[in-house]
Amino acid sequence: MRARDIMTSPAITVTPEVPVRGAAALLVSHGFTALPVVDGDKRLIGIVTEADLLRNGYVDETRGSTVGDVMTTPAFAMDGGAQAEVLARVMLDDHVRCVPIVDGSKVLGVVTRRDLVRALARTDTTVSAEVQHVLDIYGGGRKWTVAVQDGEAVIAAENPDEETERVLTALAGSVHGVLRVRVLTGGKR
Repeated sequence: MRARDIMTSPAITVTPEVPVRGAAALLVSHGFTALPVVDGDKRLIGIVTEADLLRNGYVDETRGSTVGDVMTTPAFAMDGGAQAEVLARVMLDDHVRCVPIVDGSKVLGVVTRRDLVRALARTDTTVSAEVQHVLDIYGGGRKWTVAVQDGEAVIAAENPDEETERVLTALAGSVHGVLRVRVLTGGKR
């Protein structure tokens, strides 16, 4: 599962000129923990978090009045191809709740801890049915069977070539809730 599969898109962003109270209102009204900060060309230049706003509103003596005064910069971001496992590791290791997803420096969306937890919460039965559906569409009459347990999709395929294995892995991995993919050859589980 990749960032593009689970990100919230389009991302709600702010510019540095937005008042701090306006950014706080956006966070509250949408239930977000952070907002990407972009320049006039929509390029990522920072991030404003709940912690930035709390620090500004309650802790620091010198209060800023705009997002540009209080934002965290530079902002850490990843591209849409980032694996969910990498996103989770970064969030845990760096105590980050929100990672902007970019194409170059243009913000495409965001992945939050909640997005990752939501993907985990899907039942194996639901995920298995969705993977099977995706593979049936791709199959062109060929049949593969899928079993999902604890987020691992196991695909039984009758003597797939290397390219077919790669495609099956990519297709199954794109389904929300699939954490790992294994292709068994010979059609046996």
